[in-house]
Amino acid sequence: MISWLARKIFHLWGWKKEGHIPNEIPKKLYVVIPHTSNWDFPVGILLKFGHKMNVGFIAKSSLFFWPVGWFFKALGGIPVNRDKTAGFIDSVIHTINSRDTFSTAIAPEGSRSKVKTLKKGFYYIAKGAKIPIVFVKFDWKDKCVIFDEPHMPAETVEAEIERAKSYFKGTVGYHPEKSFGYTA
Repeated sequence: MISWLARKIFHLWGWKKEGHIPNEIPKKLYVVIPHTSNWDFPVGILLKFGHKMNVGFIAKSSLFFWPVGWFFKALGGIPVNRDKTAGFIDSVIHTINSRDTFSTAIAPEGSRSKVKTLKKGFYYIAKGAKIPIVFVKFDWKDKCVIFDEPHMPAETVEAEIERAKSYFKGTVGYHPEKSFGYTA
């Protein structure tokens, strides 16, 4: 019932999904771009429940305050203290390696503001845990969430960042002017 309702709301809101959601892969890292608005969150939640995705999300720890912190954790939220980056990547890798299944989404822009470069943590997490990356576009222009094929991280972080730049180029976020790689 929840799955049906989430899919219905997703479609009534005008959204569609393209590509295969690799639920059959037990461990993976979804890299979601662009992230320009808080409205990306409900789109992701509807997608998660509508397509029965076993996926969490990494978010700044300041979102996990009382009384709503339990709600974000129940939805799969993993709080990150952005003031203390040391040890975070190793901690996530350890968590991934200690579980039979682990899927999480990360927005490597690290902000809803316009950025020129992506944070590299997603690469180091996937490379260290030896899990595939799945690029996911949140295209607000066409109201379409697009899943790319899973791929293992490139040999170098520079090569993976170039792959991401190429894949996400021109994708329009809720606020087009803030979209990574987007030029009007």
